[in-house]
Amino acid sequence: MEAINEKGRALNRAGKFIQTNLVLVVLIVLVVITAVAEPRFVSSANIANILRQFGPLAFVSLGMTFAIIAGFIDLSVAGIINLTVVVTITLIDVLGQVPALCVGLLVGAGAGYLNSKILISGGATTQARALFITFGMSTIYGALALLISGGSTKQLRSLGSDYSLFQSIGQDGFGILPVSFIIFLGCLAVLYIFQSKTYMGRAINLTGGNKKAANLAGIPVNRSITIIFTLSGLMAAVGAIVLFSRVTSASPLIGEGYETNAILAVVVGGSSLLGGNGSVLKTILGVLLVTLMSNCLNLLGVSTYMQVVVKGAILVIAIWLDNRRKV
Repeated sequence: MEAINEKGRALNRAGKFIQTNLVLVVLIVLVVITAVAEPRFVSSANIANILRQFGPLAFVSLGMTFAIIAGFIDLSVAGIINLTVVVTITLIDVLGQVPALCVGLLVGAGAGYLNSKILISGGATTQARALFITFGMSTIYGALALLISGGSTKQLRSLGSDYSLFQSIGQDGFGILPVSFIIFLGCLAVLYIFQSKTYMGRAINLTGGNKKAANLAGIPVNRSITIIFTLSGLMAAVGAIVLFSRVTSASPLIGEGYETNAILAVVVGGSSLLGGNGSVLKTILGVLLVTLMSNCLNLLGVSTYMQVVVKGAILVIAIWLDNRRKV
């Protein structure tokens, strides 16, 4: 009888572990199945490729994490990516690569700051209102990218100036660790400390939990919103520069779909769409799942269209589970 009870307790512990660490369990299962079906998956070349693919989405998702924790969704990141890559590559010949990179980062941060001021001035403190406003801003930023570029894609190799810095970001590495992944680790460390160790980081969580209560408690909600969207824009710009450095071209449409994948990564990672709960560390598990899933499906020969179906299904399931947890 005691053996049966112990077995039952062990099963309960296993069930709780799986429920608490579902993304991690899915990742392990995905890696094992793909490694058995396609041995190339565990090759050093493929691992380095995964880490390079990981970068752009990871940066965008880190910024999106704070927006979702605060009870918003930032759909402007796709337009910010488009505008950042076009402005940056256009200015390399004019200013040089380092000033162009700095201007690109300022464009992203400035676009996010502008988003926050429009939201605050319009009283858009709900997720639905912010969603439509940021979608509209994404359209504006994307249109500006098309105007600046004339709708054409520009290649790094077509530039007349030195672009070795971007080559290093996109192609160089230390062993199997790409430069972009090392930059990501630095950003992750800074944002983790900001979220967990600073007053404003904790204030963002409180803002997402209940904005009215946060106001009554003396939390600077408007300042939190400004920081959130400025940070989201800045991280989108970092992701944009890493992305076009890897693909060596700057298309005015290069950011399309990144907003959806970032939301997918954040929600799958365990952040609540209702706000008030989430972590940049959990988001990384979500990014890793999305990136590995794409890599695994590519290696297994699954069509691009079916991959979109799979990602959509995972997003629906993640949102459904998030809603179930609140019931």
